[in-house]
Amino acid sequence: MTAQRPAPHVLADRKRLWAFWLGCLVVTAGVVLHLPMYLMGADIGYRLAGMKMDLGMTVGMLIIPPGCALAGWGLLPRRGVDHHLEHTIEVTPPEDAPLSLAHWGLMLVLVVALVIDIMKPASLGFVVPGMIKEYGVTKAMVAWLPFAALTGTVAGSIIWGALADVFGRRASILLSAVMFVGTSICGAMPDFWWNVIMCFMMGAAAGGLLPVVYALLAETMPSRHRGWALVLVGGLGAVGGYLASSGCSAWLQPVFGWRIMWFLNLPTGLILIALSGLIPESAKFLMAIGRLDAAHAVMKRFGSVVREKEDRPEDHHHVLTPPPVERRFIGKTAALSIAAVAWGLVNFGLLLWLPAELVAEGHSVGVSSQLLAKSALIAFPTVFVCAFLYSRWSTKWSMAATIAVSALGVAGVLTIGPDVSPVLPVALMIIGTNGLLAILLPYTAESFPLRIRGRATGWVAACSKSGGLIAQLLGILAAVPPLKVAALMIIAPLALALVLVAWFGTETRGRDLRELEG
Repeated sequence: MTAQRPAPHVLADRKRLWAFWLGCLVVTAGVVLHLPMYLMGADIGYRLAGMKMDLGMTVGMLIIPPGCALAGWGLLPRRGVDHHLEHTIEVTPPEDAPLSLAHWGLMLVLVVALVIDIMKPASLGFVVPGMIKEYGVTKAMVAWLPFAALTGTVAGSIIWGALADVFGRRASILLSAVMFVGTSICGAMPDFWWNVIMCFMMGAAAGGLLPVVYALLAETMPSRHRGWALVLVGGLGAVGGYLASSGCSAWLQPVFGWRIMWFLNLPTGLILIALSGLIPESAKFLMAIGRLDAAHAVMKRFGSVVREKEDRPEDHHHVLTPPPVERRFIGKTAALSIAAVAWGLVNFGLLLWLPAELVAEGHSVGVSSQLLAKSALIAFPTVFVCAFLYSRWSTKWSMAATIAVSALGVAGVLTIGPDVSPVLPVALMIIGTNGLLAILLPYTAESFPLRIRGRATGWVAACSKSGGLIAQLLGILAAVPPLKVAALMIIAPLALALVLVAWFGTETRGRDLRELEG
Protein backbone atom coordinates (compact mmCIF):
# COMPACT_ATOMS: atom_id res chain seq x y z
CA MET A 1 0.00 0.00 0.00
CA THR A 2 1.43 3.35 -1.00
CA ALA A 3 1.83 5.82 1.85
CA GLN A 4 -0.07 9.05 1.36
CA ARG A 5 0.56 12.48 2.75
CA PRO A 6 -1.30 13.36 5.93
CA ALA A 7 -4.11 15.86 5.87
CA PRO A 8 -2.75 19.43 6.00
CA HIS A 9 -5.13 20.54 8.75
CA VAL A 10 -6.58 18.85 11.81
CA LEU A 11 -10.09 19.21 10.39
CA ALA A 12 -9.24 19.05 6.71
CA ASP A 13 -11.28 15.86 6.30
CA ARG A 14 -14.50 17.77 7.08
CA LYS A 15 -16.84 18.57 4.21
CA ARG A 16 -17.69 22.14 5.17
CA LEU A 17 -15.10 23.45 7.61
CA TRP A 18 -16.32 27.02 7.07
CA ALA A 19 -19.73 26.02 8.47
CA PHE A 20 -18.15 24.76 11.71
CA TRP A 21 -16.26 27.98 12.34
CA LEU A 22 -19.28 30.09 11.38
CA GLY A 23 -21.41 28.04 13.78
CA CYS A 24 -18.87 28.64 16.58
CA LEU A 25 -18.97 32.37 15.85
CA VAL A 26 -22.78 32.45 15.87
CA VAL A 27 -23.00 30.54 19.19
CA THR A 28 -20.36 32.78 20.80
CA ALA A 29 -22.18 35.89 19.57
CA GLY A 30 -25.43 34.55 21.03
CA VAL A 31 -23.77 34.20 24.43
CA VAL A 32 -22.14 37.65 24.26
CA LEU A 33 -25.58 39.19 23.62
CA HIS A 34 -26.59 37.96 27.09
CA LEU A 35 -23.75 39.73 28.89
CA PRO A 36 -25.22 43.28 28.94
CA MET A 37 -28.23 42.16 30.98
CA TYR A 38 -25.98 40.27 33.38
CA LEU A 39 -23.72 43.32 33.83
CA MET A 40 -26.75 45.54 34.44
CA GLY A 41 -27.26 43.66 37.68
CA ALA A 42 -23.83 44.58 39.07
CA ASP A 43 -25.26 47.19 41.45
CA ILE A 44 -27.75 44.74 42.96
CA GLY A 45 -25.43 41.76 43.39
CA TYR A 46 -26.09 40.37 39.90
CA ARG A 47 -29.64 39.40 40.86
CA LEU A 48 -31.74 39.08 37.70
CA ALA A 49 -34.75 37.12 38.98
CA GLY A 50 -37.99 38.50 37.56
CA MET A 51 -36.33 40.87 35.10
CA LYS A 52 -37.72 41.05 31.58
CA MET A 53 -35.49 39.71 28.80
CA ASP A 54 -34.15 42.48 26.57
CA LEU A 55 -33.93 42.30 22.77
CA GLY A 56 -30.28 41.21 22.84
CA MET A 57 -31.05 38.20 25.03
CA THR A 58 -33.99 37.21 22.85
CA VAL A 59 -31.92 37.39 19.67
CA GLY A 60 -29.05 35.55 21.36
CA MET A 61 -31.30 32.67 22.46
CA LEU A 62 -32.77 32.38 18.97
CA ILE A 63 -29.43 32.15 17.15
CA ILE A 64 -27.66 29.66 19.46
CA PRO A 65 -29.60 26.48 18.38
CA PRO A 66 -29.07 27.08 14.62
CA GLY A 67 -25.45 27.96 15.40
CA CYS A 68 -24.95 24.54 17.07
CA ALA A 69 -26.68 22.83 14.14
CA LEU A 70 -24.47 24.71 11.67
CA ALA A 71 -21.32 23.68 13.56
CA GLY A 72 -22.47 20.05 13.58
CA TRP A 73 -23.20 20.18 9.84
CA GLY A 74 -19.70 21.53 9.25
CA LEU A 75 -18.17 18.63 11.22
CA LEU A 76 -19.55 15.92 8.94
CA PRO A 77 -16.47 14.10 7.58
CA ARG A 78 -15.49 13.73 3.96
CA ARG A 79 -15.54 10.05 3.06
CA GLY A 80 -12.90 8.34 0.97
CA VAL A 81 -13.18 5.44 -1.43
CA ASP A 82 -11.47 2.65 0.56
CA HIS A 83 -13.82 2.37 3.51
CA HIS A 84 -14.18 -1.40 2.92
CA LEU A 85 -10.66 -1.87 4.32
CA GLU A 86 -11.95 -1.35 7.84
CA HIS A 87 -13.50 -4.80 7.68
CA THR A 88 -10.26 -6.54 6.63
CA ILE A 89 -7.61 -4.87 8.81
CA GLU A 90 -7.35 -3.85 12.45
CA VAL A 91 -5.31 -1.11 14.12
CA THR A 92 -3.64 -1.94 17.43
CA PRO A 93 -1.03 -0.19 19.58
CA PRO A 94 2.24 -2.14 19.97
CA GLU A 95 2.44 -4.16 23.17
CA ASP A 96 5.72 -2.89 24.63
CA ALA A 97 6.35 0.38 22.77
CA PRO A 98 7.77 3.24 24.86
CA LEU A 99 5.68 6.35 25.44
CA SER A 100 6.45 9.18 23.04
CA LEU A 101 5.88 12.92 23.33
CA ALA A 102 2.71 12.41 21.30
CA HIS A 103 1.33 10.04 23.95
CA TRP A 104 2.18 12.39 26.81
CA GLY A 105 0.74 15.35 24.92
CA LEU A 106 -2.49 13.47 24.28
CA MET A 107 -2.80 12.52 27.95
CA LEU A 108 -2.28 16.15 29.01
CA VAL A 109 -4.87 17.50 26.59
CA LEU A 110 -7.43 14.87 27.58
CA VAL A 111 -6.90 15.69 31.27
CA VAL A 112 -7.71 19.33 30.44
CA ALA A 113 -10.77 18.18 28.48
CA LEU A 114 -12.01 16.12 31.45
CA VAL A 115 -11.37 18.98 33.89
CA ILE A 116 -13.51 21.25 31.72
CA ASP A 117 -16.16 18.54 31.39
CA ILE A 118 -16.34 17.66 35.10
CA MET A 119 -16.44 21.34 36.12
CA LYS A 120 -20.03 21.46 34.81
CA PRO A 121 -21.70 18.99 37.21
CA ALA A 122 -19.27 19.89 40.01
CA SER A 123 -20.45 23.53 39.82
CA LEU A 124 -24.03 22.54 40.64
CA GLY A 125 -23.35 22.30 44.36
CA PHE A 126 -21.84 25.80 44.41
CA VAL A 127 -24.72 27.57 42.64
CA VAL A 128 -27.55 25.97 44.64
CA PRO A 129 -27.31 28.27 47.72
CA GLY A 130 -27.38 31.39 45.54
CA MET A 131 -30.27 30.11 43.45
CA ILE A 132 -32.33 29.26 46.53
CA LYS A 133 -31.80 32.77 47.87
CA GLU A 134 -32.40 34.68 44.61
CA TYR A 135 -35.33 32.72 43.18
CA GLY A 136 -36.90 32.04 46.57
CA VAL A 137 -37.32 28.33 45.82
CA THR A 138 -37.24 25.41 48.21
CA LYS A 139 -34.54 22.77 48.38
CA ALA A 140 -37.02 20.32 46.88
CA MET A 141 -37.58 22.54 43.84
CA VAL A 142 -33.90 23.35 43.34
CA ALA A 143 -33.20 19.60 43.20
CA TRP A 144 -34.70 19.69 39.69
CA LEU A 145 -31.45 21.36 38.60
CA PRO A 146 -29.02 18.45 39.20
CA PHE A 147 -31.78 15.98 38.30
CA ALA A 148 -32.12 17.60 34.87
CA ALA A 149 -28.33 17.69 34.48
CA LEU A 150 -27.98 13.98 35.30
CA THR A 151 -30.89 13.05 33.03
CA GLY A 152 -29.17 15.01 30.27
CA THR A 153 -25.94 13.15 30.98
CA VAL A 154 -27.66 9.77 30.54
CA ALA A 155 -29.27 10.94 27.29
CA GLY A 156 -26.00 12.48 26.13
CA SER A 157 -24.10 9.24 26.72
CA ILE A 158 -26.44 7.44 24.33
CA ILE A 159 -26.59 10.22 21.74
CA TRP A 160 -22.88 10.96 21.76
CA GLY A 161 -22.10 7.27 21.29
CA ALA A 162 -24.04 7.38 18.03
CA LEU A 163 -22.57 10.75 17.03
CA ALA A 164 -19.02 9.46 17.55
CA ASP A 165 -19.69 6.79 14.93
CA VAL A 166 -20.89 9.44 12.46
CA PHE A 167 -18.61 12.39 13.22
CA GLY A 168 -15.59 10.67 14.78
CA ARG A 169 -14.02 10.93 18.25
CA ARG A 170 -12.43 14.36 17.92
CA ALA A 171 -15.40 15.92 16.15
CA SER A 172 -17.78 14.73 18.86
CA ILE A 173 -15.57 16.43 21.47
CA LEU A 174 -15.68 19.63 19.39
CA LEU A 175 -19.46 19.55 19.07
CA SER A 176 -19.69 19.01 22.83
CA ALA A 177 -17.48 22.08 23.37
CA VAL A 178 -19.72 24.21 21.12
CA MET A 179 -22.72 23.19 23.22
CA PHE A 180 -20.77 24.05 26.39
CA VAL A 181 -20.35 27.57 25.03
CA GLY A 182 -24.04 27.84 24.22
CA THR A 183 -25.25 26.67 27.63
CA SER A 184 -23.29 29.44 29.40
CA ILE A 185 -26.35 31.69 28.84
CA CYS A 186 -27.69 29.96 31.95
CA GLY A 187 -25.90 32.72 33.83
CA ALA A 188 -28.34 35.35 32.55
CA MET A 189 -31.62 33.46 32.91
CA PRO A 190 -34.14 35.50 34.96
CA ASP A 191 -36.37 32.45 35.53
CA PHE A 192 -35.52 29.30 37.50
CA TRP A 193 -37.04 26.87 34.98
CA TRP A 194 -34.91 28.26 32.16
CA ASN A 195 -31.91 27.22 34.27
CA VAL A 196 -33.34 23.71 34.59
CA ILE A 197 -33.77 23.42 30.80
CA MET A 198 -30.24 24.68 30.16
CA CYS A 199 -28.85 22.26 32.76
CA PHE A 200 -30.37 19.39 30.81
CA MET A 201 -28.63 20.66 27.67
CA MET A 202 -25.37 21.06 29.58
CA GLY A 203 -25.61 17.47 30.83
CA ALA A 204 -26.36 16.24 27.31
CA ALA A 205 -23.25 18.02 26.03
CA ALA A 206 -21.07 16.53 28.76
CA GLY A 207 -22.55 13.03 28.76
CA GLY A 208 -20.46 11.41 26.07
CA LEU A 209 -17.10 13.08 26.65
CA LEU A 210 -15.77 10.62 29.24
CA PRO A 211 -16.30 7.42 27.18
CA VAL A 212 -14.87 9.17 24.10
CA VAL A 213 -11.75 10.05 26.09
CA TYR A 214 -11.34 6.46 27.31
CA ALA A 215 -11.86 5.15 23.76
CA LEU A 216 -9.18 7.47 22.37
CA LEU A 217 -6.68 6.43 25.03
CA ALA A 218 -7.42 2.73 24.59
CA GLU A 219 -6.88 3.03 20.85
CA THR A 220 -3.61 4.98 21.03
CA MET A 221 -1.75 3.91 24.20
CA PRO A 222 0.70 0.97 24.14
CA SER A 223 -0.91 -2.00 25.87
CA ARG A 224 1.56 -2.15 28.77
CA HIS A 225 0.79 1.49 29.68
CA ARG A 226 -2.95 1.50 29.03
CA GLY A 227 -4.16 0.65 32.55
CA TRP A 228 -2.29 3.29 34.53
CA ALA A 229 -2.81 5.89 31.77
CA LEU A 230 -6.59 5.44 31.92
CA VAL A 231 -6.60 5.69 35.71
CA LEU A 232 -4.27 8.68 35.80
CA VAL A 233 -6.11 10.70 33.15
CA GLY A 234 -9.53 9.89 34.63
CA GLY A 235 -8.41 10.65 38.19
CA LEU A 236 -6.62 13.91 37.36
CA GLY A 237 -9.61 15.04 35.32
CA ALA A 238 -12.05 14.29 38.15
CA VAL A 239 -10.01 15.91 40.93
CA GLY A 240 -8.98 18.79 38.68
CA GLY A 241 -12.60 19.46 37.70
CA TYR A 242 -13.74 19.62 41.31
CA LEU A 243 -10.71 21.70 42.31
CA ALA A 244 -11.30 24.12 39.42
CA SER A 245 -15.01 24.54 40.18
CA SER A 246 -14.48 25.00 43.93
CA GLY A 247 -11.54 27.36 43.37
CA CYS A 248 -13.49 29.46 40.87
CA SER A 249 -16.44 29.55 43.25
CA ALA A 250 -14.26 30.75 46.15
CA TRP A 251 -12.54 33.33 43.94
CA LEU A 252 -15.41 34.63 41.79
CA GLN A 253 -18.75 34.06 43.56
CA PRO A 254 -18.22 36.60 46.37
CA VAL A 255 -17.67 39.30 43.72
CA PHE A 256 -19.80 38.28 40.72
CA GLY A 257 -22.50 36.12 42.32
CA TRP A 258 -23.45 32.52 41.58
CA ARG A 259 -24.25 33.23 37.92
CA ILE A 260 -20.57 33.59 37.03
CA MET A 261 -20.20 29.81 37.47
CA TRP A 262 -22.40 29.27 34.39
CA PHE A 263 -20.67 31.96 32.34
CA LEU A 264 -17.41 30.05 32.81
CA ASN A 265 -18.72 27.67 30.14
CA LEU A 266 -17.91 30.35 27.55
CA PRO A 267 -14.10 30.55 28.04
CA THR A 268 -13.68 26.87 28.95
CA GLY A 269 -15.64 25.72 25.89
CA LEU A 270 -13.55 27.96 23.64
CA ILE A 271 -10.35 26.60 25.26
CA LEU A 272 -11.48 23.05 24.43
CA ILE A 273 -12.09 24.06 20.81
CA ALA A 274 -8.66 25.70 20.64
CA LEU A 275 -7.01 22.50 21.93
CA SER A 276 -8.68 20.34 19.30
CA GLY A 277 -5.60 20.42 17.08
CA LEU A 278 -3.76 18.36 19.71
CA ILE A 279 -6.45 15.66 19.85
CA PRO A 280 -6.07 12.97 17.16
CA GLU A 281 -8.90 11.29 15.36
CA SER A 282 -9.27 7.54 15.81
CA ALA A 283 -7.29 5.75 13.10
CA LYS A 284 -9.92 3.02 13.10
CA PHE A 285 -12.67 5.57 12.40
CA LEU A 286 -10.60 7.18 9.64
CA MET A 287 -10.15 3.75 8.08
CA ALA A 288 -13.89 3.17 8.29
CA ILE A 289 -14.65 6.32 6.25
CA GLY A 290 -11.85 5.65 3.75
CA ARG A 291 -9.51 8.48 4.89
CA LEU A 292 -6.34 6.38 4.61
CA ASP A 293 -4.00 9.38 4.35
CA ALA A 294 -5.13 10.79 7.71
CA ALA A 295 -5.25 7.30 9.28
CA HIS A 296 -1.64 6.60 8.34
CA ALA A 297 -0.56 9.97 9.75
CA VAL A 298 -2.21 9.15 13.10
CA MET A 299 -0.72 5.65 13.18
CA LYS A 300 2.76 6.98 12.44
CA ARG A 301 2.43 9.64 15.13
CA PHE A 302 1.44 7.15 17.86
CA GLY A 303 3.33 4.06 16.74
CA SER A 304 0.29 1.94 15.98
CA VAL A 305 0.53 -1.08 13.70
CA VAL A 306 -1.75 -2.50 11.01
CA ARG A 307 -2.39 -6.20 10.61
CA GLU A 308 -4.76 -8.36 8.64
CA LYS A 309 -7.90 -9.25 10.54
CA GLU A 310 -8.66 -12.98 10.77
CA ASP A 311 -12.03 -13.77 9.26
CA ARG A 312 -13.42 -16.30 11.72
CA PRO A 313 -16.95 -17.71 11.43
CA GLU A 314 -17.48 -17.40 15.18
CA ASP A 315 -16.97 -13.65 14.97
CA HIS A 316 -19.95 -13.36 12.67
CA HIS A 317 -21.89 -15.63 14.99
CA HIS A 318 -21.27 -13.29 17.93
CA VAL A 319 -22.45 -10.32 15.91
CA LEU A 320 -25.69 -12.02 14.85
CA THR A 321 -26.54 -13.77 18.11
CA PRO A 322 -25.06 -12.10 21.21
CA PRO A 323 -24.63 -14.69 23.98
CA PRO A 324 -26.48 -14.34 27.27
CA VAL A 325 -24.72 -13.09 30.40
CA GLU A 326 -22.94 -16.01 32.02
CA ARG A 327 -23.60 -17.02 35.62
CA ARG A 328 -19.92 -16.79 36.54
CA PHE A 329 -20.08 -13.00 36.08
CA ILE A 330 -23.22 -12.33 38.13
CA GLY A 331 -21.36 -11.77 41.42
CA LYS A 332 -18.77 -9.52 39.79
CA THR A 333 -21.49 -7.53 37.99
CA ALA A 334 -23.38 -7.06 41.26
CA ALA A 335 -20.23 -5.90 43.05
CA LEU A 336 -19.34 -3.30 40.42
CA SER A 337 -22.97 -2.17 40.01
CA ILE A 338 -23.44 -1.52 43.73
CA ALA A 339 -20.08 0.28 43.88
CA ALA A 340 -21.19 2.48 40.96
CA VAL A 341 -24.55 3.32 42.57
CA ALA A 342 -22.80 4.16 45.86
CA TRP A 343 -20.36 6.42 43.99
CA GLY A 344 -23.31 8.28 42.44
CA LEU A 345 -24.95 8.72 45.84
CA VAL A 346 -21.78 10.29 47.26
CA ASN A 347 -20.76 12.37 44.26
CA PHE A 348 -24.21 13.67 43.29
CA GLY A 349 -25.74 13.46 46.75
CA LEU A 350 -23.51 14.23 49.71
CA LEU A 351 -21.00 16.41 47.84
CA LEU A 352 -23.81 18.46 46.24
CA TRP A 353 -25.77 18.81 49.48
CA LEU A 354 -22.72 19.73 51.56
CA PRO A 355 -22.17 23.39 50.41
CA ALA A 356 -25.80 24.28 51.18
CA GLU A 357 -25.52 22.51 54.54
CA LEU A 358 -22.40 24.49 55.43
CA VAL A 359 -24.10 27.77 54.44
CA ALA A 360 -27.13 26.78 56.56
CA GLU A 361 -24.79 26.26 59.52
CA GLY A 362 -23.58 29.85 59.21
CA HIS A 363 -20.57 29.60 56.86
CA SER A 364 -20.47 32.10 53.99
CA VAL A 365 -20.46 30.87 50.38
CA GLY A 366 -16.84 32.01 50.02
CA VAL A 367 -15.69 30.22 53.17
CA SER A 368 -17.49 26.97 52.33
CA SER A 369 -16.07 27.04 48.79
CA GLN A 370 -12.57 27.59 50.20
CA LEU A 371 -12.98 24.62 52.55
CA LEU A 372 -14.04 22.37 49.68
CA ALA A 373 -11.25 23.71 47.46
CA LYS A 374 -8.73 22.81 50.18
CA SER A 375 -10.23 19.33 50.35
CA ALA A 376 -9.85 18.89 46.59
CA LEU A 377 -6.28 20.20 46.77
CA ILE A 378 -5.44 17.60 49.41
CA ALA A 379 -6.93 14.90 47.17
CA PHE A 380 -5.01 15.94 44.06
CA PRO A 381 -1.69 14.06 44.67
CA THR A 382 -3.50 10.83 45.52
CA VAL A 383 -4.49 10.36 41.88
CA PHE A 384 -0.87 9.45 41.12
CA VAL A 385 -0.97 6.97 44.00
CA CYS A 386 -4.09 5.34 42.53
CA ALA A 387 -2.48 5.02 39.10
CA PHE A 388 0.69 3.54 40.63
CA LEU A 389 -1.18 1.04 42.83
CA TYR A 390 -3.46 -0.01 39.97
CA SER A 391 -0.59 -0.72 37.59
CA ARG A 392 2.07 -2.00 40.03
CA TRP A 393 0.27 -3.48 43.05
CA SER A 394 -3.19 -4.90 42.36
CA THR A 395 -6.17 -3.87 40.25
CA LYS A 396 -8.65 -5.72 42.47
CA TRP A 397 -7.36 -4.40 45.79
CA SER A 398 -6.88 -0.89 44.40
CA MET A 399 -10.57 -0.97 43.57
CA ALA A 400 -11.39 -2.20 47.07
CA ALA A 401 -9.16 0.45 48.66
CA THR A 402 -10.94 3.33 46.92
CA ILE A 403 -14.29 1.99 48.17
CA ALA A 404 -12.90 1.76 51.71
CA VAL A 405 -11.54 5.34 51.61
CA SER A 406 -14.90 6.59 50.30
CA ALA A 407 -16.63 4.86 53.21
CA LEU A 408 -14.22 6.48 55.69
CA GLY A 409 -14.97 9.91 54.22
CA VAL A 410 -18.72 9.33 54.41
CA ALA A 411 -18.31 8.16 58.02
CA GLY A 412 -16.35 11.37 58.71
CA VAL A 413 -19.42 13.42 57.77
CA LEU A 414 -20.93 12.19 61.03
CA THR A 415 -18.32 14.25 62.92
CA ILE A 416 -18.95 17.56 61.12
CA GLY A 417 -20.32 20.31 63.34
CA PRO A 418 -20.20 24.10 63.80
CA ASP A 419 -16.73 23.90 65.38
CA VAL A 420 -15.41 20.94 63.36
CA SER A 421 -13.78 21.56 59.96
CA PRO A 422 -15.19 19.44 57.11
CA VAL A 423 -11.84 19.44 55.26
CA LEU A 424 -10.68 15.94 56.28
CA PRO A 425 -13.92 13.99 55.64
CA VAL A 426 -14.57 15.86 52.39
CA ALA A 427 -10.97 15.24 51.31
CA LEU A 428 -11.39 11.51 52.04
CA MET A 429 -14.66 11.43 50.08
CA ILE A 430 -13.05 13.20 47.12
CA ILE A 431 -9.97 10.96 47.29
CA GLY A 432 -12.10 7.82 47.48
CA THR A 433 -14.78 8.71 44.94
CA ASN A 434 -12.38 10.17 42.38
CA GLY A 435 -10.12 7.15 42.75
CA LEU A 436 -13.17 4.90 42.42
CA LEU A 437 -14.36 6.76 39.32
CA ALA A 438 -10.90 6.56 37.75
CA ILE A 439 -10.58 2.81 38.40
CA LEU A 440 -14.18 1.61 38.01
CA LEU A 441 -14.59 1.65 34.22
CA PRO A 442 -11.04 0.50 33.32
CA TYR A 443 -11.37 -2.37 35.82
CA THR A 444 -14.79 -3.29 34.44
CA ALA A 445 -13.46 -3.35 30.88
CA GLU A 446 -10.60 -5.65 31.98
CA SER A 447 -12.89 -8.02 33.93
CA PHE A 448 -15.29 -9.19 31.22
CA PRO A 449 -14.76 -11.10 27.97
CA LEU A 450 -14.96 -9.35 24.64
CA ARG A 451 -18.44 -10.60 23.77
CA ILE A 452 -20.06 -8.87 26.78
CA ARG A 453 -17.43 -6.24 27.63
CA GLY A 454 -19.27 -3.35 26.01
CA ARG A 455 -22.59 -4.18 27.64
CA ALA A 456 -20.98 -4.68 31.05
CA THR A 457 -19.06 -1.41 30.94
CA GLY A 458 -22.13 0.45 29.73
CA TRP A 459 -24.25 -1.06 32.49
CA VAL A 460 -21.80 -0.07 35.24
CA ALA A 461 -21.53 3.45 33.81
CA ALA A 462 -25.33 3.72 33.83
CA CYS A 463 -25.40 2.56 37.46
CA SER A 464 -23.08 5.41 38.43
CA LYS A 465 -25.58 7.89 36.97
CA SER A 466 -28.55 6.12 38.58
CA GLY A 467 -27.08 6.75 42.05
CA GLY A 468 -27.14 10.45 41.30
CA LEU A 469 -30.69 10.29 39.95
CA ILE A 470 -31.82 8.57 43.16
CA ALA A 471 -30.17 11.28 45.27
CA GLN A 472 -31.77 14.12 43.31
CA LEU A 473 -35.18 12.44 43.15
CA LEU A 474 -35.13 12.47 46.95
CA GLY A 475 -34.54 16.21 46.74
CA ILE A 476 -37.43 16.74 44.32
CA LEU A 477 -39.76 14.78 46.60
CA ALA A 478 -38.54 16.83 49.59
CA ALA A 479 -37.40 13.56 51.12
CA VAL A 480 -33.69 14.36 51.55
CA PRO A 481 -32.71 13.16 55.01
CA PRO A 482 -30.44 15.22 57.25
CA LEU A 483 -26.82 15.08 56.08
CA LYS A 484 -25.68 12.73 58.84
CA VAL A 485 -28.62 10.38 58.31
CA ALA A 486 -27.86 10.34 54.58
CA ALA A 487 -24.24 9.48 55.40
CA LEU A 488 -25.34 6.53 57.52
CA MET A 489 -27.58 5.27 54.69
CA ILE A 490 -24.82 5.53 52.07
CA ILE A 491 -22.26 3.67 54.20
CA ALA A 492 -24.34 0.48 53.81
CA PRO A 493 -24.00 0.06 49.99
CA LEU A 494 -20.34 1.07 50.20
CA ALA A 495 -19.68 -1.66 52.78
CA LEU A 496 -21.63 -4.20 50.71
CA ALA A 497 -19.70 -3.25 47.57
CA LEU A 498 -16.40 -3.67 49.44
CA VAL A 499 -17.36 -7.18 50.57
CA LEU A 500 -18.55 -8.21 47.10
CA VAL A 501 -15.45 -6.86 45.33
CA ALA A 502 -13.22 -8.73 47.81
CA TRP A 503 -15.23 -11.90 47.20
CA PHE A 504 -15.99 -11.85 43.47
CA GLY A 505 -13.36 -9.47 42.11
CA THR A 506 -10.50 -10.89 40.02
CA GLU A 507 -6.94 -9.70 39.55
CA THR A 508 -6.40 -8.27 36.06
CA ARG A 509 -2.91 -6.78 36.40
CA GLY A 510 -0.66 -8.29 33.73
CA ARG A 511 -3.38 -10.69 32.64
CA ASP A 512 -3.93 -11.55 28.99
CA LEU A 513 -7.56 -10.61 28.47
CA ARG A 514 -7.94 -13.46 25.98
CA GLU A 515 -8.01 -15.79 28.99
CA LEU A 516 -11.49 -14.44 29.76
CA GLU A 517 -12.87 -15.82 26.50
CA GLY A 518 -12.84 -19.43 27.72
